[in-house]
Amino acid sequence: MNTTDNIYQLAVAGVQSLIPYKGGKPIEELERELGLSHIVKLASNENPIGIGQKALAAIQKASADLALYPDGNGYRLKQALAAKYALDASQITLGNGSNEILELLARAFLTPKHEVIFSQHAFAVYPIVTQAVGAKAVVVPAVNYGHDLDAMLASVTEHTRLIFIANPNNPTGTLLSQADVKRFIAALPDTVICVLDEAYFEFVSGAALADSAVEAINSIDWLKLYPNLIITRTFSKAYGLAGLRVGYGLSSPQMADILNRVRQPFNNNALALAAAEAALDDIDHLQKTLQTNSQGMQQLTDGFKALGLEWIPSAGNFVSVDLKQPGQPIYEALLRKGVIVRPVGNYEMPNHLRISIGTQVENQTFLNALKDILADV
Repeated sequence: MNTTDNIYQLAVAGVQSLIPYKGGKPIEELERELGLSHIVKLASNENPIGIGQKALAAIQKASADLALYPDGNGYRLKQALAAKYALDASQITLGNGSNEILELLARAFLTPKHEVIFSQHAFAVYPIVTQAVGAKAVVVPAVNYGHDLDAMLASVTEHTRLIFIANPNNPTGTLLSQADVKRFIAALPDTVICVLDEAYFEFVSGAALADSAVEAINSIDWLKLYPNLIITRTFSKAYGLAGLRVGYGLSSPQMADILNRVRQPFNNNALALAAAEAALDDIDHLQKTLQTNSQGMQQLTDGFKALGLEWIPSAGNFVSVDLKQPGQPIYEALLRKGVIVRPVGNYEMPNHLRISIGTQVENQTFLNALKDILADV
Protein backbone atom coordinates (compact mmCIF):
# COMPACT_ATOMS: atom_id res chain seq x y z
CA MET A 1 0.00 0.00 0.00
CA ASN A 2 1.34 3.40 -0.97
CA THR A 3 0.41 5.50 2.06
CA THR A 4 1.25 8.71 0.22
CA ASP A 5 -1.50 8.02 -2.31
CA ASN A 6 -3.93 6.26 -0.01
CA ILE A 7 -3.58 8.11 3.29
CA TYR A 8 -7.07 9.56 2.85
CA GLN A 9 -8.48 6.02 2.88
CA LEU A 10 -7.11 5.57 6.41
CA ALA A 11 -9.20 8.44 7.79
CA VAL A 12 -12.57 7.71 9.35
CA ALA A 13 -15.48 7.84 6.92
CA GLY A 14 -16.90 11.20 8.02
CA VAL A 15 -13.54 12.94 7.73
CA GLN A 16 -12.67 11.56 4.30
CA SER A 17 -15.21 13.74 2.54
CA LEU A 18 -15.21 16.63 5.02
CA ILE A 19 -14.61 20.13 3.66
CA PRO A 20 -12.78 22.21 6.31
CA TYR A 21 -14.23 25.45 7.59
CA LYS A 22 -12.78 28.43 5.76
CA GLY A 23 -12.69 31.71 7.64
CA GLY A 24 -12.65 35.21 6.23
CA LYS A 25 -9.61 36.03 4.09
CA PRO A 26 -6.76 37.32 6.29
CA ILE A 27 -5.45 40.82 5.64
CA GLU A 28 -1.88 39.53 5.30
CA GLU A 29 -2.93 37.07 2.61
CA LEU A 30 -4.49 39.78 0.47
CA GLU A 31 -1.43 41.96 0.99
CA ARG A 32 0.78 39.15 -0.32
CA GLU A 33 -1.47 38.40 -3.27
CA LEU A 34 -2.14 41.92 -4.55
CA GLY A 35 0.59 44.00 -2.93
CA LEU A 36 -1.94 46.34 -1.33
CA SER A 37 -0.96 48.44 1.68
CA HIS A 38 -4.36 49.68 2.89
CA ILE A 39 -6.95 46.98 3.39
CA VAL A 40 -10.37 47.07 5.07
CA LYS A 41 -11.54 43.73 6.46
CA LEU A 42 -15.28 43.38 6.99
CA ALA A 43 -15.43 39.60 6.67
CA SER A 44 -15.27 37.88 10.05
CA ASN A 45 -17.65 39.72 12.37
CA GLU A 46 -14.77 41.04 14.45
CA ASN A 47 -14.98 44.03 16.78
CA PRO A 48 -13.97 47.12 14.77
CA ILE A 49 -12.85 49.08 17.83
CA GLY A 50 -10.64 46.23 18.99
CA ILE A 51 -9.74 45.02 22.45
CA GLY A 52 -10.60 47.04 25.56
CA GLN A 53 -8.05 48.71 27.80
CA LYS A 54 -8.93 46.57 30.82
CA ALA A 55 -8.30 43.40 28.84
CA LEU A 56 -5.02 44.79 27.51
CA ALA A 57 -3.86 45.59 31.05
CA ALA A 58 -4.81 42.08 32.19
CA ILE A 59 -2.81 40.55 29.34
CA GLN A 60 0.24 42.59 30.28
CA LYS A 61 -0.02 41.47 33.89
CA ALA A 62 -0.56 37.81 33.00
CA SER A 63 2.38 37.79 30.59
CA ALA A 64 4.79 37.71 33.54
CA ASP A 65 3.81 34.09 34.19
CA LEU A 66 3.86 32.66 30.67
CA ALA A 67 6.40 30.00 31.64
CA LEU A 68 3.69 28.43 33.78
CA TYR A 69 0.70 26.40 32.61
CA PRO A 70 -2.63 28.23 32.82
CA ASP A 71 -5.33 27.23 35.28
CA GLY A 72 -6.79 24.23 33.48
CA ASN A 73 -10.11 24.71 35.25
CA GLY A 74 -10.37 28.43 34.49
CA TYR A 75 -11.45 29.09 38.08
CA ARG A 76 -11.41 32.90 38.04
CA LEU A 77 -13.18 33.26 34.70
CA LYS A 78 -15.81 30.72 35.70
CA GLN A 79 -16.42 32.59 38.94
CA ALA A 80 -16.83 35.86 37.02
CA LEU A 81 -19.27 34.28 34.56
CA ALA A 82 -21.17 32.58 37.36
CA ALA A 83 -21.57 35.91 39.17
CA LYS A 84 -22.68 37.67 35.98
CA TYR A 85 -25.37 35.13 35.16
CA ALA A 86 -26.32 34.04 38.71
CA LEU A 87 -25.25 30.47 38.01
CA ASP A 88 -22.99 27.98 39.74
CA ALA A 89 -19.50 27.59 38.35
CA SER A 90 -20.24 23.89 37.85
CA GLN A 91 -22.65 24.90 35.07
CA ILE A 92 -19.92 26.47 32.93
CA THR A 93 -17.71 24.85 30.30
CA LEU A 94 -14.87 26.92 28.87
CA GLY A 95 -13.84 26.48 25.25
CA ASN A 96 -11.22 27.63 22.79
CA GLY A 97 -13.90 29.81 21.26
CA SER A 98 -17.52 28.69 21.38
CA ASN A 99 -16.72 26.55 18.33
CA GLU A 100 -14.89 24.15 20.62
CA ILE A 101 -18.01 23.76 22.76
CA LEU A 102 -19.89 22.69 19.62
CA GLU A 103 -17.19 20.14 18.86
CA LEU A 104 -17.18 18.84 22.43
CA LEU A 105 -20.94 18.31 22.21
CA ALA A 106 -20.52 16.28 19.04
CA ARG A 107 -17.73 14.17 20.52
CA ALA A 108 -19.57 13.56 23.77
CA PHE A 109 -23.07 12.84 22.51
CA LEU A 110 -23.01 11.71 18.88
CA THR A 111 -22.33 8.43 17.13
CA PRO A 112 -23.06 7.28 13.55
CA LYS A 113 -26.44 6.10 14.85
CA HIS A 114 -27.55 9.62 15.72
CA GLU A 115 -29.14 12.49 13.82
CA VAL A 116 -28.47 16.21 14.18
CA ILE A 117 -30.99 18.85 13.14
CA PHE A 118 -30.12 22.38 12.05
CA SER A 119 -31.49 24.96 9.67
CA GLN A 120 -30.61 25.78 6.11
CA HIS A 121 -28.35 28.89 6.04
CA ALA A 122 -27.12 28.10 9.57
CA PHE A 123 -23.54 28.30 10.85
CA ALA A 124 -21.14 26.14 8.82
CA VAL A 125 -19.58 24.51 11.88
CA TYR A 126 -22.78 22.54 12.62
CA PRO A 127 -22.48 20.24 9.60
CA ILE A 128 -18.72 19.99 10.09
CA VAL A 129 -18.85 18.67 13.65
CA THR A 130 -21.75 16.40 12.70
CA GLN A 131 -20.00 14.83 9.74
CA ALA A 132 -16.69 14.53 11.59
CA VAL A 133 -18.19 12.02 14.03
CA GLY A 134 -20.21 10.22 11.39
CA ALA A 135 -23.65 11.37 12.55
CA LYS A 136 -26.46 12.17 10.09
CA ALA A 137 -27.23 15.82 9.35
CA VAL A 138 -30.90 16.74 8.92
CA VAL A 139 -31.06 20.16 7.30
CA VAL A 140 -34.47 21.83 7.56
CA PRO A 141 -35.35 24.41 4.88
CA ALA A 142 -35.35 27.99 6.15
CA VAL A 143 -38.26 30.42 6.04
CA ASN A 144 -37.27 33.97 5.07
CA TYR A 145 -33.65 33.00 5.74
CA GLY A 146 -34.48 32.03 9.34
CA HIS A 147 -35.21 28.90 11.35
CA ASP A 148 -38.53 27.11 10.78
CA LEU A 149 -38.98 25.84 14.32
CA ASP A 150 -42.19 23.94 13.57
CA ALA A 151 -40.54 22.05 10.73
CA MET A 152 -37.47 21.39 12.85
CA LEU A 153 -39.63 19.97 15.62
CA ALA A 154 -41.47 17.80 13.10
CA SER A 155 -38.09 16.42 11.97
CA VAL A 156 -37.28 14.96 15.38
CA THR A 157 -37.09 11.14 15.41
CA GLU A 158 -35.96 8.53 17.88
CA HIS A 159 -32.47 8.94 16.42
CA THR A 160 -32.23 12.71 17.01
CA ARG A 161 -29.66 13.60 19.65
CA LEU A 162 -28.65 17.25 19.00
CA ILE A 163 -30.41 20.28 17.57
CA PHE A 164 -28.48 23.47 16.80
CA ILE A 165 -30.37 26.77 17.02
CA ALA A 166 -28.39 29.93 16.22
CA ASN A 167 -30.05 33.04 17.62
CA PRO A 168 -29.24 35.45 16.04
CA ASN A 169 -28.33 33.27 13.09
CA ASN A 170 -25.08 33.58 11.20
CA PRO A 171 -24.81 34.54 8.32
CA THR A 172 -28.38 35.80 7.94
CA GLY A 173 -28.75 37.74 11.22
CA THR A 174 -32.34 36.56 11.69
CA LEU A 175 -33.70 36.51 15.24
CA LEU A 176 -36.25 34.16 16.77
CA SER A 177 -38.64 35.38 19.45
CA GLN A 178 -38.00 34.26 22.99
CA ALA A 179 -41.49 32.79 23.25
CA ASP A 180 -41.02 30.69 20.12
CA VAL A 181 -37.64 29.37 21.23
CA LYS A 182 -38.88 28.49 24.70
CA ARG A 183 -41.92 26.73 23.25
CA PHE A 184 -39.65 24.76 20.94
CA ILE A 185 -37.31 23.63 23.73
CA ALA A 186 -40.25 22.67 25.95
CA ALA A 187 -41.64 20.43 23.20
CA LEU A 188 -38.43 18.45 22.74
CA PRO A 189 -38.04 14.94 24.16
CA ASP A 190 -35.58 14.84 27.06
CA THR A 191 -33.36 12.62 24.91
CA VAL A 192 -32.69 15.52 22.52
CA ILE A 193 -30.13 18.17 23.45
CA CYS A 194 -30.87 21.70 22.28
CA VAL A 195 -27.76 23.77 21.58
CA LEU A 196 -28.74 27.44 21.67
CA ASP A 197 -25.90 29.27 19.97
CA GLU A 198 -25.96 32.89 21.17
CA ALA A 199 -22.61 34.11 19.86
CA TYR A 200 -24.18 37.49 19.04
CA PHE A 201 -26.54 37.92 21.97
CA GLU A 202 -24.85 41.09 23.31
CA PHE A 203 -25.82 42.95 20.16
CA VAL A 204 -29.48 42.00 20.64
CA SER A 205 -29.36 43.08 24.28
CA GLY A 206 -27.77 46.37 23.28
CA ALA A 207 -30.44 47.02 20.67
CA ALA A 208 -33.14 46.21 23.24
CA LEU A 209 -31.75 48.84 25.60
CA ALA A 210 -31.90 51.43 22.84
CA ASP A 211 -35.26 50.42 21.40
CA SER A 212 -38.16 49.19 23.53
CA ALA A 213 -39.59 47.42 20.47
CA VAL A 214 -36.60 45.05 20.38
CA GLU A 215 -36.88 41.95 22.54
CA ALA A 216 -33.84 41.15 24.67
CA ILE A 217 -32.45 37.63 24.90
CA ASN A 218 -33.15 36.14 28.32
CA SER A 219 -32.49 32.42 27.98
CA ILE A 220 -30.41 31.82 31.13
CA ASP A 221 -33.47 31.18 33.29
CA TRP A 222 -34.45 28.30 31.03
CA LEU A 223 -31.53 26.25 32.31
CA LYS A 224 -33.51 25.62 35.51
CA LEU A 225 -36.35 24.13 33.48
CA TYR A 226 -34.59 22.17 30.75
CA PRO A 227 -31.58 19.98 31.61
CA ASN A 228 -31.27 19.15 27.91
CA LEU A 229 -30.44 22.80 27.05
CA ILE A 230 -26.97 24.27 26.61
CA ILE A 231 -26.32 27.92 25.71
CA THR A 232 -23.07 28.81 23.96
CA ARG A 233 -21.56 32.29 23.93
CA THR A 234 -18.23 33.88 23.06
CA PHE A 235 -15.77 36.67 23.79
CA SER A 236 -14.79 36.90 20.12
CA LYS A 237 -17.44 39.36 18.96
CA ALA A 238 -18.69 42.06 21.30
CA TYR A 239 -15.70 41.78 23.63
CA GLY A 240 -13.10 42.04 20.87
CA LEU A 241 -11.06 38.96 21.80
CA ALA A 242 -11.33 36.93 18.59
CA GLY A 243 -7.57 36.42 18.42
CA LEU A 244 -7.47 34.86 21.89
CA ARG A 245 -10.28 32.34 21.31
CA VAL A 246 -12.47 32.20 24.42
CA GLY A 247 -16.00 30.84 24.46
CA TYR A 248 -18.19 29.11 26.99
CA GLY A 249 -21.20 26.90 27.47
CA LEU A 250 -23.91 27.37 30.13
CA SER A 251 -25.83 24.24 31.04
CA SER A 252 -26.79 21.88 33.83
CA PRO A 253 -23.87 20.76 36.02
CA GLN A 254 -24.33 17.25 34.65
CA MET A 255 -23.93 18.31 31.02
CA ALA A 256 -20.92 20.46 31.89
CA ASP A 257 -19.39 17.47 33.66
CA ILE A 258 -19.77 15.34 30.54
CA LEU A 259 -18.20 18.02 28.32
CA ASN A 260 -15.28 18.48 30.71
CA ARG A 261 -14.51 14.77 30.39
CA VAL A 262 -13.65 15.22 26.71
CA ARG A 263 -12.28 18.77 26.95
CA GLN A 264 -8.53 18.96 26.49
CA PRO A 265 -6.52 20.19 29.51
CA PHE A 266 -5.34 23.80 29.26
CA ASN A 267 -7.59 24.48 26.26
CA ASN A 268 -7.63 28.19 27.21
CA ASN A 269 -4.29 29.91 27.47
CA ALA A 270 -3.35 32.17 30.37
CA LEU A 271 -3.61 35.43 28.41
CA ALA A 272 -7.06 34.50 27.10
CA LEU A 273 -8.37 33.66 30.57
CA ALA A 274 -7.08 36.90 32.04
CA ALA A 275 -8.34 39.04 29.17
CA ALA A 276 -11.82 37.48 29.20
CA GLU A 277 -12.21 38.01 32.93
CA ALA A 278 -11.22 41.67 32.57
CA ALA A 279 -13.43 42.16 29.51
CA LEU A 280 -16.50 41.06 31.43
CA ASP A 281 -15.94 43.99 33.78
CA ASP A 282 -15.32 46.57 31.04
CA ILE A 283 -18.84 47.95 30.62
CA ASP A 284 -17.64 51.14 28.92
CA HIS A 285 -15.91 49.20 26.14
CA LEU A 286 -18.96 47.01 25.59
CA GLN A 287 -21.27 50.03 25.40
CA LYS A 288 -18.95 51.73 22.90
CA THR A 289 -18.94 48.53 20.84
CA LEU A 290 -22.72 48.36 20.78
CA GLN A 291 -23.02 52.04 19.85
CA THR A 292 -20.51 51.61 17.02
CA ASN A 293 -22.45 48.60 15.80
CA SER A 294 -25.80 50.37 15.86
CA GLN A 295 -24.47 53.39 13.98
CA GLY A 296 -22.61 51.23 11.50
CA MET A 297 -25.64 49.07 10.78
CA GLN A 298 -27.62 52.22 9.98
CA GLN A 299 -24.82 53.53 7.79
CA LEU A 300 -24.61 50.31 5.76
CA THR A 301 -28.33 49.82 5.32
CA ASP A 302 -28.75 53.47 4.32
CA GLY A 303 -26.00 52.87 1.78
CA PHE A 304 -27.69 49.73 0.44
CA LYS A 305 -30.95 51.62 0.09
CA ALA A 306 -29.23 54.37 -1.87
CA LEU A 307 -27.81 51.71 -4.21
CA GLY A 308 -31.23 50.12 -4.67
CA LEU A 309 -30.19 46.93 -2.88
CA GLU A 310 -32.12 44.80 -0.40
CA TRP A 311 -30.70 43.17 2.72
CA ILE A 312 -31.72 40.70 5.41
CA PRO A 313 -32.58 42.60 8.62
CA SER A 314 -29.89 41.56 11.09
CA ALA A 315 -29.69 41.39 14.87
CA GLY A 316 -25.95 40.75 14.84
CA ASN A 317 -22.84 42.76 14.02
CA PHE A 318 -23.09 41.97 10.32
CA VAL A 319 -25.61 42.24 7.51
CA SER A 320 -26.12 40.16 4.35
CA VAL A 321 -26.92 42.20 1.25
CA ASP A 322 -28.72 40.82 -1.81
CA LEU A 323 -26.87 41.90 -4.96
CA LYS A 324 -29.48 40.40 -7.32
CA GLN A 325 -26.56 38.82 -9.18
CA PRO A 326 -23.82 36.30 -8.33
CA GLY A 327 -21.90 37.58 -5.32
CA GLN A 328 -18.55 35.89 -6.01
CA PRO A 329 -17.47 38.24 -8.83
CA ILE A 330 -18.43 41.27 -6.72
CA TYR A 331 -16.47 39.82 -3.79
CA GLU A 332 -13.42 39.38 -6.00
CA ALA A 333 -13.75 42.90 -7.39
CA LEU A 334 -13.91 44.25 -3.85
CA LEU A 335 -10.71 42.37 -3.00
CA ARG A 336 -8.95 44.17 -5.84
CA LYS A 337 -10.02 47.44 -4.21
CA GLY A 338 -8.64 46.31 -0.85
CA VAL A 339 -11.97 45.47 0.79
CA ILE A 340 -12.53 41.99 2.26
CA VAL A 341 -16.12 40.88 2.85
CA ARG A 342 -17.61 37.37 3.07
CA PRO A 343 -19.16 35.48 0.16
CA VAL A 344 -21.87 33.12 1.37
CA GLY A 345 -22.46 30.88 -1.60
CA ASN A 346 -21.54 27.92 0.63
CA TYR A 347 -24.62 28.83 2.70
CA GLU A 348 -26.84 28.51 -0.39
CA MET A 349 -26.94 32.30 -0.71
CA PRO A 350 -25.03 32.83 -3.97
CA ASN A 351 -26.37 36.34 -4.60
CA HIS A 352 -25.55 37.67 -1.13
CA LEU A 353 -22.44 39.01 0.54
CA ARG A 354 -22.14 39.21 4.32
CA ILE A 355 -20.68 42.47 5.54
CA SER A 356 -19.32 42.84 9.07
CA ILE A 357 -20.00 46.19 10.71
CA GLY A 358 -16.82 48.27 10.79
CA THR A 359 -15.88 51.78 11.78
CA GLN A 360 -17.54 54.69 10.02
CA VAL A 361 -14.51 55.09 7.73
CA GLU A 362 -14.34 51.35 6.97
CA ASN A 363 -18.04 51.16 6.20
CA GLN A 364 -17.83 54.12 3.84
CA THR A 365 -14.78 52.69 2.10
CA PHE A 366 -16.75 49.53 1.41
CA LEU A 367 -19.84 51.40 0.21
CA ASN A 368 -17.77 53.57 -2.13
CA ALA A 369 -16.03 50.52 -3.57
CA LEU A 370 -19.32 48.66 -3.99
CA LYS A 371 -20.89 51.63 -5.74
CA ASP A 372 -18.00 51.84 -8.20
CA ILE A 373 -18.13 48.12 -8.92
CA LEU A 374 -21.87 48.01 -9.46
CA ALA A 375 -21.65 50.98 -11.80
CA ASP A 376 -19.26 49.00 -14.02
CA VAL A 377 -21.30 45.79 -14.06
